[in-house]
Amino acid sequence: MTRPTPLDRPVFIGSEIYRGSSYGTKHPLSIPRVSTAIDLSRAMGWLEEAVYLDTPMATPRELARFHAPDYVEALRRAEAAQHVDAATGERYNLGRLENPVFPEMYRRPATGAGSALLAARLLLRGQADTVYSPAGGTHHGRPARASGFCYVNAPVLGILELLDHGVERVLYVDLDAHHGDGVQDAFAEDERVLTVSVHEDGRWPFTGKAEDRAGGMARNLPVPPGFNDSELAFLVEAAILPLGRAFRPQVLVLQTGADALADDPLSRLELSNRALWDAVAALLPLAPQAMVLGGGGYNPWSVGRCWAGIWAVLAGLDPAVAPTAEAERVLRGLTWARAAGRNPPEHWFTTMADDPRPGPLRDPVKRVADLVLA
Repeated sequence: MTRPTPLDRPVFIGSEIYRGSSYGTKHPLSIPRVSTAIDLSRAMGWLEEAVYLDTPMATPRELARFHAPDYVEALRRAEAAQHVDAATGERYNLGRLENPVFPEMYRRPATGAGSALLAARLLLRGQADTVYSPAGGTHHGRPARASGFCYVNAPVLGILELLDHGVERVLYVDLDAHHGDGVQDAFAEDERVLTVSVHEDGRWPFTGKAEDRAGGMARNLPVPPGFNDSELAFLVEAAILPLGRAFRPQVLVLQTGADALADDPLSRLELSNRALWDAVAALLPLAPQAMVLGGGGYNPWSVGRCWAGIWAVLAGLDPAVAPTAEAERVLRGLTWARAAGRNPPEHWFTTMADDPRPGPLRDPVKRVADLVLA
């Protein structure tokens, strides 16, 4: 780190490795995500170069703080050979449909982990109070196994870096449509980390029931299909904020997967991007420092607009404005192989903010709020 950053300005951590890197043409992560968020943030005039940092790639030794060294080495060998044998694939869940062999299958996740480590170090050194890493939300990775498109667990590595250097209370809030199982299980019995996950009930990985406290330091808020803006606002106010205030975290780690949005193909949730932006704004005051991460999101227009808007929120700007001409060019330049991408609606090009998606506050949502506070 060569350039100190003013404490009153958030830092955006990114990398060019994501531009053109793909898990394969038929994989949900065939789309550009981090690069789109960066391009849109710049095109909107929201991202100054003075607060943008390139991500260092985590070293094998750094990855081994959580991941088994033999697993890290298997990832490196698989990238070099562009192949895994049957035994390696079975042992580490590599070369499968969800976790395929692709050209950057070691360097890309190691870079995402590096972004979470850099974020933690900036906070620890007092060089920033808020750090944004849209690539750092890979929350399913296991110590010796890839899981759910996640080869390494960047949030766990970032949190461990904080704990290793004296932070005593970290609140991890996961807003992804999929349960943050890898982070929950890593800290299930560590009283220094409270994990809170809002996710679609009955969806892969089929964990995170409301009654599951995973050793004591987890709170889960599984929500029904059709989860709407009003219901997320309710859970933030009625459950997550009270949990956070009682825990009194020194650092908030916030995972902002965009796959709970209505336009995403991998969930049945119905949020607008405004709902996630509002949740981020409401949760930030819970701690004096924050590490804000990305996560899921499989529609290039919805995830790019959402994550750029999150950066605007962190920077104290209003994301609910019309795109600039340059931002519209970025949006019109995206492609998506799915049917929806072959004939996208015009508002994916001409708006940054979705229309609000309010709705009724249903009994299952009220019930999970009561359960986590009991």
